Amino acid sequence: MGWGFQHMQREGAGEGGSVYLRLSTRTLEQPQRMMTPDLQKAMTDGAYWLRKPGPNAEVVIAYTGAVAPEAIEAIGLIGESRRDVGLLAVTSADRLHAGWTAARKPRRDRRGVPHLSHIEQLLASLARDCGIVTVIDGHPATLGWLGSVRGHRVEALGVEHFGQTGTIDDLYRHHGTDANAILDAAEALTRRPTGAAPQNGGVKISAGRPGEGRDQQPLALIVADGICHRAETRILGVWIPAFAGMTM
Repeated sequence: MGWGFQHMQREGAGEGGSVYLRLSTRTLEQPQRMMTPDLQKAMTDGAYWLRKPGPNAEVVIAYTGAVAPEAIEAIGLIGESRRDVGLLAVTSADRLHAGWTAARKPRRDRRGVPHLSHIEQLLASLARDCGIVTVIDGHPATLGWLGSVRGHRVEALGVEHFGQTGTIDDLYRHHGTDANAILDAAEALTRRPTGAAPQNGGVKISAGRPGEGRDQQPLALIVADGICHRAETRILGVWIPAFAGMTM
């Protein structure tokens, strides 16, 4: 909240602005932790590891908002059969994505000093074949772009249809955002066909071009304003977020 008030009062172009807060009437138990400067910066930059993944992590869970209890419960269930599972708390998908975009622009334009964004640093330790399950009590596209950062496979869970009534448990079960749904998504990411080689996020990439007797280059799917375009390119995918907010 302190960062939010300061941000709203900053003057000058590009230095401040409005703050969008997603509120919940659900009571959430707050973790006991020491608020260090590094942790505070990570929170305001958009995400931090509530549980850091180990060196052999096969899957990590990224959540935001009021689904924290379900994500934490799922981590416990997954940990019974898999080691080194990580839990990423996303405090602001908006700021996280904005930081990623800002870091990619000078690299793309080949100007300025290249640097890694906050989310690139957070995901840097994950193996390429590690899967990411994202969960939010909002549209799944809000966090689904995380797989594009370093080419990880993603199962994005969220709410795509509105208007249902019921208890929290009933609604989370209905929309597939409860602990069991997160567990199923994690199992789907870590289950591979016999003989499959985990490389490039599970996408086969070849060097040939169509008509040369080799496998065709993978096609990128670019989604903008509801229109899908196909383009022959080495880029695996581009995503434009629908919306994102700030949750602590």
